[in-house]
Amino acid sequence: MNKVLVFIDAFQGEPKKASLELFTAAREWGQQVVAVGVNLQDPQALGQYGAHRVYHAQSDALSYYTPNAFRDLVLQVVEKEQPDALLFPGTKNGRELVGLVAAALGVPAVSEAMEARLVDGALEIRRTVYTGKVFATLRLQAKPFVVAFKVKSLNVAEAPVEGTEVVTVEPPAQDTVKVLDIHEKEKGEPDVAEADIIVSGGRGLGGPEAFELLRELAREIARITGETVAIGASRAAVDAGWIDHSHQVGQTGKVVTPRLYIAIGISGALQHLAGMRNSKFIVAINKDPEAPIFKVADAGLVEDLFKAVPKLTEELRKL
Repeated sequence: MNKVLVFIDAFQGEPKKASLELFTAAREWGQQVVAVGVNLQDPQALGQYGAHRVYHAQSDALSYYTPNAFRDLVLQVVEKEQPDALLFPGTKNGRELVGLVAAALGVPAVSEAMEARLVDGALEIRRTVYTGKVFATLRLQAKPFVVAFKVKSLNVAEAPVEGTEVVTVEPPAQDTVKVLDIHEKEKGEPDVAEADIIVSGGRGLGGPEAFELLRELAREIARITGETVAIGASRAAVDAGWIDHSHQVGQTGKVVTPRLYIAIGISGALQHLAGMRNSKFIVAINKDPEAPIFKVADAGLVEDLFKAVPKLTEELRKL
């Protein structure tokens, strides 16, 4: 490929990690890597990840994502650059935008890609189907290839480019969709979609107070590993009102692929497994030896969580 375009989904001016992951594929496929972003604090910094050119729109009207305006911005850059492929992060915004852009261009789109490679001029993509039970391999032949990668499917790696050019673009007209209000989730807790490690709790916790046990464990793991550790939850825990919906992992919550997923007091209903079964390593703690979660776990402990979790936290404090 000659050129690959990367869409930068950002929060408060900082590119989301899922966006930076895309440069790994873009550098491999394209001789030139072009990025497009909105209201970035430092668009030039994308050169550290391999961007030769960054198209940047600065506008108060684009302070919050709206689908049509962001679609039109991407299409404006596509018309100018004529890329062979467009890559989007598997964030909420990216998953919506990939379909809108592909439809406007009249080409197919694939979301939730986990792996992709060029084969005889086509793009072969591996992704999960049927709530993660099986893998499917798809082939895109119509260019430009339009793909959204599942979060954490690729690694973030710096590959600096000298003299990255920043091109200011005019923002598109006001979107017919308007953001009326923004409700921020509780501060100080990492997003499960961005976390390297997730400590997740379910119905077995018995109430909201028990989530503090998980937070204590998460703090120790973060201290030792230096990685981002988030608190997750099953649908049962969220529906019971024990924790905010933003923590929910599952088919009706967030689909995650952390390096380590620790399921505590979670039975392993299909709805939950659909959201975490592709984690790199899964640990389950449950007092029921027949719990379905053990069928997907790489390591399991059959024990009362109120005994196991404090003991595990205590041992980690000694390290």
